[in-house]
Amino acid sequence: MAHGFLTIDCGAVVRNWRRLCEIHVGGAVAAVVKADAYGLGAIPIATALRDAGCRHFFVATVEEGEALRDGIGDGPMIAVLDGFRAGRHPRLTPVLNSLQEVRAHEGEAILHVDSGMSRLGLPPGELELLAAEPEALAKLDILFIMTHLAAAEDPAHPLNIAQLERFTEASLKLPRARRSIANSSGIFLGPRFGSELARPGAALYGINPTPGRPNPMEPVLRLEGQVLQIRDIAPGQTVGYGGTWLATKPTRIAAVGIGYADGLSRRLAGSLTARFGGQTMPMVGRVSMDLTTFDATGIRKIKPGRWVELIGVEQDVDAIADMTGTIGYEVLTSLGKRFRREYLAA
Repeated sequence: MAHGFLTIDCGAVVRNWRRLCEIHVGGAVAAVVKADAYGLGAIPIATALRDAGCRHFFVATVEEGEALRDGIGDGPMIAVLDGFRAGRHPRLTPVLNSLQEVRAHEGEAILHVDSGMSRLGLPPGELELLAAEPEALAKLDILFIMTHLAAAEDPAHPLNIAQLERFTEASLKLPRARRSIANSSGIFLGPRFGSELARPGAALYGINPTPGRPNPMEPVLRLEGQVLQIRDIAPGQTVGYGGTWLATKPTRIAAVGIGYADGLSRRLAGSLTARFGGQTMPMVGRVSMDLTTFDATGIRKIKPGRWVELIGVEQDVDAIADMTGTIGYEVLTSLGKRFRREYLAA
């Protein structure tokens, strides 16, 4: 029996998507569901979004795309951000990231232009060459020309305007192509960053797209761990590996069956809390592979078999990320496969 329980609210994902549709200026809003919808389950989430009206999905690999197509059926576009390396995949749309990929492909595609990320995408020189190759363009049905913002979470970052200007200039070389600019944070940069298709990912799953400001997104998940044992220890006793935590008074310890094998970083020591019955329990000791321990002193009703909340409204994914010096994306994609999962219907 799993000792972790993950509740994913598909209705909240849909409401977040609709909220982004209201904010985005200029066109449709896609859903990025790569990495199994950031670890939360691509097929149930994409199914809920499809039923709500979403018609554009993005994944990272062909394998993700084929699994998603089998899961949600025909109709919506499923674009593969990493493109096609070999062969044909008629049920999927490739994102073409280089001149070589453009030359090798026929049919529907999205053209990725690098405007400052210096990662995937056609750099300016290759775009100039492509503009001089009408035979290569003639083979393509370009659904969108896209770019990827590198610093949209920081509205004051000069790279945002620089990328917008570079992309605008690049788009003039393909004036009939619809554009796709904004990621989750880019949607909040204002109407200049509107386009025919926005591509949010993290915001759909409740991660704050506007760091430093109130989160406009609704929380999507709740993670609970089961209490496996309660024990009372005396002053002077230590808890966990390395004896890093020392009891200074009589203390009740709750051992919860979730650890770093389930995605709880060892860097959470001293920061993570658990919640039970409206009360907060601080973590003590280290995160082990399968166990984490909490100070349950004074919490009378807690006992083995009860469930405590580790991620929820009061301690969300962004808070966990702040505790470990990372980002919410990594927290979500690190959540393990041993949890029991429940999907709340949209």
